[in-house]
Amino acid sequence: MNECVTQAPDERREQLRLWAARALQSGHDALQVPPLENSLHLLPLSGDAGFRRYFRTDTSPTLIAVDSPPEKTNVKRFVALADYLRRNGIHTPLVIAADIEQGYMLLEDLGDTQLLRELNADSVSGLYAEVMNELLGLQQITRAEGLFPPYNRELLHMEMRLLPEWLIGKLLKRELSDAENQLLERTFALLLDSASAQPQVLVHRDYHSRNLMIRDGERPGVVDFQDAVWGPVTYDLASLLRDCYIRWPQDQVENWALAYASSAVDAGVIPPVAPETFLRWFDWMGLQRHFKVLGLFPRLYLRDGKHGYLPDLPLVIRYTLEVCDKYAELQPFANWFREEILPLIEQQDWYRDYLTAGERQAVETELPE
Repeated sequence: MNECVTQAPDERREQLRLWAARALQSGHDALQVPPLENSLHLLPLSGDAGFRRYFRTDTSPTLIAVDSPPEKTNVKRFVALADYLRRNGIHTPLVIAADIEQGYMLLEDLGDTQLLRELNADSVSGLYAEVMNELLGLQQITRAEGLFPPYNRELLHMEMRLLPEWLIGKLLKRELSDAENQLLERTFALLLDSASAQPQVLVHRDYHSRNLMIRDGERPGVVDFQDAVWGPVTYDLASLLRDCYIRWPQDQVENWALAYASSAVDAGVIPPVAPETFLRWFDWMGLQRHFKVLGLFPRLYLRDGKHGYLPDLPLVIRYTLEVCDKYAELQPFANWFREEILPLIEQQDWYRDYLTAGERQAVETELPE
């Protein structure tokens, strides 16, 4: 990837606008369409937790212009993944144009209707059936050479280390003793062994209600797939059913998970597996993800200035302790967390009672800034 001159955000926005205008113009020159460089407008959209910025064009149909700084993102990989997933039946945004060196893209606009906005007690079963069917299709895709790195022990472990580094060390400003670090490592090892024991498939890595777009009469649109890897079969299912932004009753979640397992067996994604084994995989994989999130959200706040994620941590804490309480092997972590870490969290101004987190959670339609 070639280096580009670092530009201020407003400068890059203007350069993106001019580039998008030229890209759109190129297909209409023979028609003598008036120049777009002076008339095209970009309307800012809420972004995700990464470094990209998104804008909607005022064209008809609308498109999404993306500022994806090449020194912080991999535009070439995004384009390759979008193409590969589309060719395998997943509706990712069509890439209309891309400048790999500068980090600019024009994408198909999949609309504003995130799954999260549409979920309620009446709609959830039907909508989850729809997006779990899409996930089943995703997991049947064969591995492309060099496109999906392994979601191996090293990467999974590095993610969980975000918890002691960013939540405990940097946000709560508490040092861990050697014994406490050993407790964490023993807990991490249990989850890593479970992840390694699972069938390995394509993993979106953020398959949840803010990255699935509901479109009338069409299959769901799938976005934010640029970090896809090859890893444990329950990872995306846990991301969806134990969503950090909305919660459903535990027995309902377990029923959905087991129904998915049955479909995955029928589709040849996994061999037959005992229900208790699959639920353990599912629970422990979700716990690995929530350990990561307990560190990731503080990092987004402290390092990246993104303030909207910390209020979602109580729900993540609830998931974490609910799962730990189900398994004797995880109880030492739960006891330590409740005694040593939770009292510090309760002093934070963003904290609310984790025991009721998600019960009456407002469904938002936009990502936090």
